[in-house]
Amino acid sequence: MAFMYKTRAATPRLRPGPNGLPRGQVTEIQRSRMLAAAVDAVEEVGYARMTVAQVISRARVSRKTFYDVFADREDCFLAAFEQALSQASLIAREAYERESVWREGVRSALARLLMFMDEEPGLAKLCVVEALAAGEKVLERRAQVLDEVAVIVDQGRFLTNTTREPPAVTAEGIVGGVFAVVHTRLLEDGDEPLTDLLGPLMSMIVLPYLGARAASRELGRPATEVAKERTPRGHSRSRDPLEGLNMRLTYRTVRVLMVIAEHSGASNREIAEGSGIIDQGQISKLLNRLARLELVDNRGEGQEKGAANAWHLTPRGAQVERATRPR
Repeated sequence: MAFMYKTRAATPRLRPGPNGLPRGQVTEIQRSRMLAAAVDAVEEVGYARMTVAQVISRARVSRKTFYDVFADREDCFLAAFEQALSQASLIAREAYERESVWREGVRSALARLLMFMDEEPGLAKLCVVEALAAGEKVLERRAQVLDEVAVIVDQGRFLTNTTREPPAVTAEGIVGGVFAVVHTRLLEDGDEPLTDLLGPLMSMIVLPYLGARAASRELGRPATEVAKERTPRGHSRSRDPLEGLNMRLTYRTVRVLMVIAEHSGASNREIAEGSGIIDQGQISKLLNRLARLELVDNRGEGQEKGAANAWHLTPRGAQVERATRPR
């Protein structure tokens, strides 16, 4: 996993030496820490207020180490942006290429991207919101990404049944509109998952190419179809506890499951402290998502009577926790 969210107290200082790690490996680990710290800082205060001091304090590295790796804070942000793009691009490309027709490929890719942003709100904010304020190099890279996405969307022009196909600039407008909607939702910071936007966004994408009927059908497709993994023909389902799990497990998610396994009945606050998640809103969203996936259940009285929540792993949650626990 590209970014690992850890409790700061549990992050040891790394030093190369005769009995330690090779210097190159230490540098790479420190670089990964600084990128994760940059994501945390941007999520908390935004790029405009992010400082080198905030990054190095979170990553537990020296200022010299930072400048040995990055030219400045913009260079650090650009590296984090590139790493997030690499993750998102891989997810979207794999989803798109699994489908045999343009419409289903776009839907599958968009669904996976929306899931990714729900599961990684820090990366979503960094890529969609904060990148707009992050300097010329980041803006140039962002424009390049939007152009690449528009090329995929533009394939819909060749499927239109009308006598006059939409102009090539249509794809640019669609991509800009989709990003604008997602940008607005991220700024609102509401409880609704971004995956709820799949139908409306797909309706907007297919309308100029496939017409009003196809756009209406996209609005009516159930959200439960989002990013279902397909079992290849001729392959039986395995007993892998992760198979069919409609969620990409991040380090942060694994840490939450580990804390609940070790402290059954823990409250939201206790789980947040144990897993290193500062934002109480984020831990609440993550626990509710895990509950919807039937990995955890809440046996406390919760807000109804003012008592704390009491989270426990379900049998499947225990299987997933054992399968993903770092060894």
